[in-house]
Amino acid sequence: MVDMRLLVSPMSLEEAWAALQGGADILDVKNPREGSLGANFPWAIREVAAMAAGRVPVSATIGDLPFKPGTASLAALGAAISGADYVKAGLLGVRTADEAEEMMAAIVRAVREVDGRKKVVACAYSDFQRAGSLDPMQLAGPAKRAGSDLIMVDTAVKDGRSTFEFMTEDDLSGFVKAGHKGGMEVALAGTIGFEHIGMLKDIAPDIIGVRGVVCGGDRQTCIKAELVRELKDRLI
Repeated sequence: MVDMRLLVSPMSLEEAWAALQGGADILDVKNPREGSLGANFPWAIREVAAMAAGRVPVSATIGDLPFKPGTASLAALGAAISGADYVKAGLLGVRTADEAEEMMAAIVRAVREVDGRKKVVACAYSDFQRAGSLDPMQLAGPAKRAGSDLIMVDTAVKDGRSTFEFMTEDDLSGFVKAGHKGGMEVALAGTIGFEHIGMLKDIAPDIIGVRGVVCGGDRQTCIKAELVRELKDRLI
């Protein structure tokens, strides 16, 4: 069985501390006010990276991006310089495998030129049909060819509907297997709740990404250390 790591997405230093106290394995700095993978400010990433140094790695989202490889590479450079160990790109405006490869190649190059040890995450969306985006089942190949370290699926629209409403357990298992076949790690996110833990254990991704469930159900409120701990304990 895969030892699933828990990625928790704080907006602030205070939330990052709560997530850390609850046992989060990765702190994922984001700004939900700007979207599913909304980018936070460089100083917010720096603060969390300084607090987490030597404890857990820090991830930073760089936005639900349009198909603009130059813009994306500059955002990735900013996150890498600010201290992110993982740089996560949401491919919202990407519609084809070729576009995904071009976007991720630019992002990977920008990050690698800062530090070759940093990880790059390509994220597609389980609700891709309503978002008008790339089918996540087409992500593994171009992400691998571009040099990505990890692929992820999340929901683009945060309206309470889960990834499990848009992709079946077989779909998600296939997504994980495709990533692993390409030598990448795989993360699943998108309004994941305690009720999904059994299925997650069967699917066995490397990383599970959450925010809303550890805020008590409302991702716009604050992360609670006790809920992070409960979720972490139940994933074992």
